[in-house]
Amino acid sequence: MENPFNLFKRTIFPSYLGVDIGTTSIKVVEVKQGKSKPLVVNYGLLESSGYLARANQALQTSSLKIFESDVVELLKTVVHKMGGSTKDVVASLPPFSAFMTMLDFPKMSNEEAEKAMQYQARQYVPLPLSEVALDWLKVGEYEDDNGFAHQKMFLISVPLEQIKKYQRMFAAAGLSLRGLEIESLSVARIFSNDPTPTIVVDIGSRSTNIVFLENGQLVWNAQTDFAAATLTQNLATSLGINAMRAEELKKEKGILGTGPNRELSTIMIPFLDAIINEVRKVQFSYQSQFPSGKKAERVILSGGGANLLGIVPYFEKEFGLPIVKANPFSSFEYAPEIEPLAAELNPIMSVALGLGMKELI
Repeated sequence: MENPFNLFKRTIFPSYLGVDIGTTSIKVVEVKQGKSKPLVVNYGLLESSGYLARANQALQTSSLKIFESDVVELLKTVVHKMGGSTKDVVASLPPFSAFMTMLDFPKMSNEEAEKAMQYQARQYVPLPLSEVALDWLKVGEYEDDNGFAHQKMFLISVPLEQIKKYQRMFAAAGLSLRGLEIESLSVARIFSNDPTPTIVVDIGSRSTNIVFLENGQLVWNAQTDFAAATLTQNLATSLGINAMRAEELKKEKGILGTGPNRELSTIMIPFLDAIINEVRKVQFSYQSQFPSGKKAERVILSGGGANLLGIVPYFEKEFGLPIVKANPFSSFEYAPEIEPLAAELNPIMSVALGLGMKELI
């Protein structure tokens, strides 16, 4: 089986679809080369609202379950509504579907590094290598206290069975899957020209992805199940209302509530604190294992959870760092009609737009 991470290297397509299959939604962008930047031709977003009523209803879960028939139907619907001109797709894989780790080696040639990574993969990957697709990338170099040169390599492995599921789904939807990428790399690509040491906190519906960037490159990645749906479900339970109404209140009021709305903030803030604590744990883990790693100078929020009213000042107060929402549309040309929606779409479409930049930068 050919390495699915590299299929796109064969041909540069006139346009293609970047597809982000989240735990409860599908985000799609069609992109092609513009005059000076990649051009967003069109986009689509569909969400499965069933997860609000039933906690176990999601398109995919961290147990690696993926509900193929639901995904296929949503893919068909969103692509049909978009009316795009291409069937070629590069898609993201969620971080919980992959095994990822950072490895430290003495500086060596590319040929030696490839042999070393194959050997180390046998030690770290929890499945037989015959059952996974492997990829790795060099993410940095440094000198230790004794003057010896080191290089940091990021190892990624994905079960072949998971890849086959994606191939089946896109084929059943009438689409041609040309490549796969871990969504953390898609998010990192948005900031590839920015050297600021950054933590990206990508708050999805069912999981939060925590990505560390140095010089615009991914250097550390972790994931937690504290996420946006956790806030909704606990709001519903605490107020004795259904989940659909709780979601409406969350979006309408956020954590800015005062007076009679203060109760909403009181209920949701502990779950935001849980996400913040997970980020701090990951920070500590990274700095313990890589003392030479740069300390974060800002936090960028992405994912649907980044649109919660009041989240930016709250995170700023807790982290003592500048907090900004992701702004991937700034790296694209797009139609004027998108501009009024860009502020809300930016965090939600970050992964899909990062995929959209993959072959055009």
